[in-house]
Amino acid sequence: MLRVVARRLSSLSAASWRPVTASSAAVSKGRHFPATGNSSSDDHRSAGFSDSAFFHHFDLSRRGFASESLVFKNEHSLLPDVPATVAAIKNPTSKIVYDEHNHERYPPGDPSKRAFAYFVLTGGRFVYASLIRLLILKFVLSMSASKDVLALASIEVELSSIEPGTTVTVKWRGKPVFIRRRTEDDIKLANSVDVASLRHPQEDIERVKNPEWLVVIGVCTHLGCIPLPNAGDFGGWFCPCHGSHYDISGRIRKGPAPFNLEVPTYTFLDENKLLIG
Repeated sequence: MLRVVARRLSSLSAASWRPVTASSAAVSKGRHFPATGNSSSDDHRSAGFSDSAFFHHFDLSRRGFASESLVFKNEHSLLPDVPATVAAIKNPTSKIVYDEHNHERYPPGDPSKRAFAYFVLTGGRFVYASLIRLLILKFVLSMSASKDVLALASIEVELSSIEPGTTVTVKWRGKPVFIRRRTEDDIKLANSVDVASLRHPQEDIERVKNPEWLVVIGVCTHLGCIPLPNAGDFGGWFCPCHGSHYDISGRIRKGPAPFNLEVPTYTFLDENKLLIG
């Protein structure tokens, strides 16, 4: 758009010089100069004209061009034809000119602006640090257990309602847990077993905290079936899936199971209350 305006202004400016060119052409046409002859050259000299200058001017006027002094220069134009970017490339300079009309420029390190700059930078860094801390906390908390999982992590069982010689099954972390209240005969039977003859040797005292109470996870160590309580050849548990027999202490005595029934983590809160987990 600027180039079109500049060309129109240039054409208007050139048009303003044409009357002078036309007048000079008219003067030249009004005078007839023969091509040859010494008299014509004498007349030229008497008129005070130089041959080279006159004929050069006459030739330019005849062809429709103005003399060099009448040419309108671009440097006098308000809108030159050459774009500013092209002019900057053609005339490189190390001097940088800033537009002070719309922007107020302060020298680097202005003491009056230093405190504000420090305040902005420090505030931005504080915001960034807070966001990073929040993201880290969110990431760590996302890996922790949820509330429903934590609620199932432990379970309290009331023992006063369990009769001697009976087994109670409770659910803990999605698995059945057998709680058996053993009699004196059960305790003597469990301690009378030759540990060396067991597939998974383990003393009865190692599997209980109170000889009266046996707490084991009710999952067969063979393929994960649930054994039946108070059954089997040894008065403990029997797995009907593949025929594994466990004794009164939950130890494997017969069948394909490789290990004894697992003992969970538990604590006696008082004489009649048990905390599993």
